[in-house]
Amino acid sequence: MRRRSVLLGAAALAGCAQTPLPQIALPSLGQRRPIVIAHRGASGERPEHTIAAYRLAIAQGADVIEPDLVLSKDGVFVCRHENEISGTTDVAARAEFADRRTVKRIDGVEVSGWFTEDFTLAELKTLRCKERLPDLRPGSAYFDGQETIPTFDEVLRLALEGGVGVCPELKHPRHFQSVGLDMSVEFMDRVGAWRRERAGPRIFAQCFEIAPLRRLAELGSFANVESVQLIAAGGGPADEPARRYADMVANDGLRAIAQYADAIGVEKSLIIPRDAQGRSLPTTNLVGRAHFVDLKVYVWTFRAENYFLPLERRRGDPEAPDYLRTRGDLEGEIAQFADLGVDGVFTDHTAPAIAALR
Repeated sequence: MRRRSVLLGAAALAGCAQTPLPQIALPSLGQRRPIVIAHRGASGERPEHTIAAYRLAIAQGADVIEPDLVLSKDGVFVCRHENEISGTTDVAARAEFADRRTVKRIDGVEVSGWFTEDFTLAELKTLRCKERLPDLRPGSAYFDGQETIPTFDEVLRLALEGGVGVCPELKHPRHFQSVGLDMSVEFMDRVGAWRRERAGPRIFAQCFEIAPLRRLAELGSFANVESVQLIAAGGGPADEPARRYADMVANDGLRAIAQYADAIGVEKSLIIPRDAQGRSLPTTNLVGRAHFVDLKVYVWTFRAENYFLPLERRRGDPEAPDYLRTRGDLEGEIAQFADLGVDGVFTDHTAPAIAALR
């Protein structure tokens, strides 16, 4: 995979003028279908970031599985959506860990709970995983307590066995660095070890921060790791607070990203916004502009429940008590984005995504 050899410093990024790019739209006819990235595994049907969720996603046909990576106290990557784990494990019910509850400031926000960096891997392995959204996903909550927290190495082995790629997200690297845990170095070491020992699986690296992706871009040995700059609809990267994501999807922002990354991973509303009632608005031209500067476009997150869908794709009786967890037209939403030429979709529901793109 081609890597960018010229990196822009923070000052250059901050000072980019907003010069125009051609306003192009790429036709979907004849394009390869977008890859299906199983977001935290088949997390619409099993508790997220469990081996069971990853296995189900692979069985349903995912091209790539996505673990979020945080670090244990002894520096081992484990798969959790956040380093605060009370919402996805039974740690709050474990009397032996009651004194580990604390308050920390993560990316400028005070968070109360239990944090992976305060537990060794052996201690984390004693915990049991649970569904994060039990009211919306009672079927997934049925599997609470059946799985332990997987390590990154376990997920890599599973991907190798299943013949799929792995798209890890580095979570809160700046915070982990502040407590003496260098996430970028650990990631380089683990992936480097895998590359030396075996071919595959296809590996991505994604992050909402900028510095970790720049560091990866500087390593020639990572020529076969695709880096993805994650971009939300609001806010900005925690490691460069002067920058806003809105600037990063402007023309010169995209050019700057193309110096160190292969793709952008963007929130759905940056491509198809919604009005105050939740109905879809006209499409933006972000996909075409990103493609023009040789950036792939991956989109997050596609979920089947009405709660997450635009108003026109919701199904059922709005007065029904189960309306928000009723499944709507996810297939139609994914097909709409595919027609816009996106290169991949992150989804909690692998099987409907595969059906929509077949």
